[in-house]
Order: sequence, then C-alpha cells, then structure tokens
Amino acid sequence: MSKTKNRFWFALFTFPTIFIFTIVVIIPFISGIYYAFFDWDGIAANAKEFVGFDNFLKLMEDERFRHSAWVTIKFTFLALISVNVLGLTFALIVTSTLRTAKSARTMVFMPNLIGGLILGYIWSFIFSDAFSIIGKVTGFESVFYNWLMSPDYALYAIVLVFTWQMAGYMMIVYIAGIENIPYELMEAAKIDGANYWQRLRKIVLPLLMPSITICLFLTLSFAFKIYDVNLSLTGGGPINSTEMFALNIYNEIFGYSNYGYGQAKAIVFFLIVAVISLTQVYFTKKREVEM
Repeated sequence: MSKTKNRFWFALFTFPTIFIFTIVVIIPFISGIYYAFFDWDGIAANAKEFVGFDNFLKLMEDERFRHSAWVTIKFTFLALISVNVLGLTFALIVTSTLRTAKSARTMVFMPNLIGGLILGYIWSFIFSDAFSIIGKVTGFESVFYNWLMSPDYALYAIVLVFTWQMAGYMMIVYIAGIENIPYELMEAAKIDGANYWQRLRKIVLPLLMPSITICLFLTLSFAFKIYDVNLSLTGGGPINSTEMFALNIYNEIFGYSNYGYGQAKAIVFFLIVAVISLTQVYFTKKREVEM
C-alpha cells in the first residue's frame, strides 16, 4: 500500500476524534479566553461589558480564591504522596510470589471504576454513620467520628477517598514498569548478595522512573482538577474549608452568575496546572535511567 493511501486511511480514522476534541475542548477553551475579558452573567440576552484585564487583577484581591488555591495545593501535595506510595506498595506486593496476586490486583483496582459522584456519596455515608458506630464500639470516638463536619479534618477525608480511588490505577502503571525490569538483572543482584531493600533502592526504583514520571503527572493533574468527589463529599464545606479550584470556578460561574470572572479564574487555573505539571515532568524525566 502506498504512502498516500496510508495517509488517507490515517486521516479518515483520526478525523472523528480530532473533530470531537476540537468541538468539546479547543473551541470552548478559546471562547473561554474571549469571555474572560468581559463582565457578563452568562445570559445571552444580556450585554457583555468589556473590562480588559480587570477580571485577572480582581483575582489578586479575591480572598476566597486564594484560600481555594491553598486548599488545592495542600490537597495535591498530600494526595501525591499517599496515592503513589500506596500504589507502588500494592504493585510490589502483587508482583511478588503472592498466591492471590490476580485477585488482589482486581480488588485494589475496582474503586477506580466507581464514578466520583457515587464514590463521594458512598464515603459520605461511611464518615457520617459507619465511623460513628466504630467509634462507639471501640471507644476511639476522638478518631472515628464524622470528619466531614470538621473544618480541620474534612480535607483529610477527601485525601483518603481520592487515595482509595486512585491508588489502584497507579498500581497498574507501576506493575507495567516492574514487569519491564529484566529478570536477569534482579537475579544477578541476588547472586551478588544484595538484599531486598538494596535491590529496591539501587535497581527497581531507578528503572521505575519512567513509571514514576507518568504516575506523578497523572496524580498532579487529577488532584488539581478534582471536582466530583469534592462536590459530592463536602460541597466545599464546612465553611468553605474544602472548596478547591474546580469547585470554586463552578460556584463563581453557575452559583454567582459571574461568567466572565469565572472564566478568568479558569484560565489562571489552567496555567497553574500546566506550569506545575510540565515542571514535574521535566525534573523527573532527567532522573530516568535507560536500560
């Protein structure tokens, strides 16, 4: 088959995907940048007032947006550690000589198949009812109580749910990386007298850097963009203590009808996520080892 025919079939099969991506992502993104320079309530019949960069300057004085930024950064930092440590631990366990490895993989990955909204409602019941019962039975009522009602612990509840949901997904990526490590290399290290922790530190982790790069990138992007779990689990409460970036933008646009200002927040949000994610990828890729 000639190169021309190959290109034709390639273009034919990729066109639907490119078309949908353009309609769903590219065009809304460009229109969002346009609306960010207007004062508008989102109603087509109402006039739009051009305000230039006023919406972006207004962000500097928005205490609620700054608070949501801090909450999001704190959540992302905690989730980045918990999801990847747990995901890597699960991957190391199920790739060992564990007899129930296949069943364990399935059980750990299953929470990722549950939608974020449903997941939030399930855990809302667990925190409100199950934790209270456990606290009364065990006597540890200072630990097992409704975390969602506490401004100090509600964020940790979201971290717990997010970790439970995402650790299995990251485990799959780590498993792929572990299984790609040459068996002969591990056997040679054993013969040379290296124990498990030495093999893990000197061989497994350096050769897992491509997987670590992917998992850190995915965790960063998912954590920064979290919305559904945040909405269904706490709704930003109590007292806006868990309102993160995406929920703050949603409330600004659809709750307060500040469409232009909300779009300005969305643009800033996009830039923050892009810069942090690309910086992370740049530094972790420098540590990757070629086999």
